[in-house]
Amino acid sequence: MADLRDLVLDAHGAAQWKRFRGIESDMSIVGSLWAGKGWPEVLKDVRVTVDIPGQQLSYEPFTADGLRSFYRPDLVAIDTVEGKRLRERSSPRASFADHTPATPWDDLHLAYFSGYAMWNYLNTPFMFALPGFSTEEIEPWNESGETWRRLKVTFPNSVATHSPEQVFYVRADGLISRLDYFADVIGGVPTAHYVSDYRDFDGIKVPAKRRAYRRNADGTPMTNGIGVAIDIAAVRFF
Repeated sequence: MADLRDLVLDAHGAAQWKRFRGIESDMSIVGSLWAGKGWPEVLKDVRVTVDIPGQQLSYEPFTADGLRSFYRPDLVAIDTVEGKRLRERSSPRASFADHTPATPWDDLHLAYFSGYAMWNYLNTPFMFALPGFSTEEIEPWNESGETWRRLKVTFPNSVATHSPEQVFYVRADGLISRLDYFADVIGGVPTAHYVSDYRDFDGIKVPAKRRAYRRNADGTPMTNGIGVAIDIAAVRFF
């Protein structure tokens, strides 16, 4: 049986991804998470710009017209679109200490969470081949009449992410259908995050639809409410 990590990398277009250093994407992000944190529909229509090797990302507009966010694992900021820095926070993950799902966010909390999460999503699964990542195939999972192979991925400390260990569910064609994690910065919420509607952008397979739900103890999703809904309209790699 083919190595699962390599199958996933090939299916998503890893050979093409190696050519690029940046990503631009137009998308809409909504869901109960943002409303619960005090920012309903703040990311409804945004453009995301990513520096792949620099682990940097920005949203525009961000909280208001004329503003954009800046994310890097060690720094978040709010800038004007002309480049004037309005405020910033170093060591941003520390600012989430003792947060629960009900803790409200300021704009820099929002910039950090939405920044690292989207950097991860747009660079999955290609980041699995970067230094410091380790992968292991674990027992398969049956859902909706399908059997999905599962890849447990351990992240290095250098990559900000939801939780150090995550599990990715893989279809027979090698494309990811779901990922499980604990959202540490919002109190360790167990999450089942589904991806679908794959499209080809510059030879790379990208899921245009993402839906994240709280996860039950038995691994099933709580489908009575969507925590995060992401719809991607376009992606450009450069």
